[in-house]
Amino acid sequence: MTFREMLRVSFKSDDTEEWLDVHFTRPIGLVFALGWMKLGVHPNVVTILSIFLGVAAGYMFYFTDLQHNLLGVLLLMLANFCDSTDGQMARLTGMKTLIGRMLDGFSGDLWFFAIYLALIFRIGRMWEPALGTPLSYSLSFLLCFIASIFCHSPQSSLADYYRQIHLYFLLGREGSELDSYAAQRQVYERLPKRQWLQRIFYYNYANYCRSQERRTPQFQRFFRQVRQRYPDASSMPQSLRDAFRRGSLPLMKYTNLLTFNTRAIIIYVTCLLNVPYVYPLLEMTVFALMYWHMHRSHEKLCGELT
Repeated sequence: MTFREMLRVSFKSDDTEEWLDVHFTRPIGLVFALGWMKLGVHPNVVTILSIFLGVAAGYMFYFTDLQHNLLGVLLLMLANFCDSTDGQMARLTGMKTLIGRMLDGFSGDLWFFAIYLALIFRIGRMWEPALGTPLSYSLSFLLCFIASIFCHSPQSSLADYYRQIHLYFLLGREGSELDSYAAQRQVYERLPKRQWLQRIFYYNYANYCRSQERRTPQFQRFFRQVRQRYPDASSMPQSLRDAFRRGSLPLMKYTNLLTFNTRAIIIYVTCLLNVPYVYPLLEMTVFALMYWHMHRSHEKLCGELT
């Protein structure tokens, strides 16, 4: 198999892959993947490495000098290459594990936790001469807290949900990771208490699915009808798949904008220009508007198809 063929196999789908990933992140990630595979390194080890790189990148963004910030950019890019690498390795080799799934979801959260923490102290220190110590750090914490918990987190989770929905209608159950709260909760309840790590994962993952479902009532009604009529995704008529894809495809650009790449680029630019407070402000305004439009449009589509 040629490099180009392996690259195509490692993609999820043309509809959902971002331009920057297709032409930059995935090819470099595949080069890394082939190197790790030759060395016999498991994808989970690469994911753990990405956690250390991403957290280290967050620490570098605390500083205001160019050297530390450039190092932060490099470390976060390497973390993202490793994150792409582990998924590509898993798809190429079939080495998919529950631990890998847990680590993959956890890694990005840790990167951004470290980044937001660094920004709190960096912005607070910048505002300290004008506002005084308590007020500057309080406002910085409030700004980053709102941007991360009430904007970044729900935006990313719903963008991921819409991508998995799109993949379900495009490729069927095998090509999607679309899960439900009820199914994941059943898995959690069936697990014996001694398997505490798996129980923690499924408990939190079930609640993650529930938060996605609660925000998408029109899709839930539509999807219930689809599953009642076509319990097996492969029996779904092509006309229904095409109708959903026509409405969902234009929204994929928003799912991409609301995930990693756009956020990372804005962090790079605002930190290098030493205006880090611009990033959380964009989360609360521009990103919030994109989220609102994506959510409204998707719910409208599902209502019409219902």
